[in-house]
Amino acid sequence: MKKIKVLFVCMGNICRSPTAEGVLTKLIEKQGLSEQFEIDSAGTHAYHIGEQPDYRSQLAAKAQGVDLSSQRARKVVYGDFEDYDYLLAMDGDNYETLMSSCPLLYQDKLHYFLDYAADLKVREVPDPYYGGEYGFENVFTLIESASEGFLLTLKKLGKIE
Repeated sequence: MKKIKVLFVCMGNICRSPTAEGVLTKLIEKQGLSEQFEIDSAGTHAYHIGEQPDYRSQLAAKAQGVDLSSQRARKVVYGDFEDYDYLLAMDGDNYETLMSSCPLLYQDKLHYFLDYAADLKVREVPDPYYGGEYGFENVFTLIESASEGFLLTLKKLGKIE
């Protein structure tokens, strides 16, 4: 069986996209779907290559039972457009950056991640880096909702059971 390959993308790959990688990974494990997925995250910029997620992202995730400590930041590479089935951008800037470097053949793989959270009235996951005291917790909540919506969409499309 071919795995569904998902790449979460934010700017530096230390806050939003690693959180999304961790949340979706935990959710698919909980639902017994791990064998059907390959999940990763990357940034559109090379600011933090090789670094762990921001400690505040790790704390917010750990408080919800999600461990991000084994992740390391990387930059999106050209091959990601071909390799991944879904490239899920956290905001408009990163979506546009991806779109500008993505071959036309693969542009249908690019999506705003929060588009999968039907119950939310926002389309962008805000960057919590300078987002105040509760920015990281807010991001976790948004990502959790979109992750659940993403899996529900895949189920409706018959891609997973």
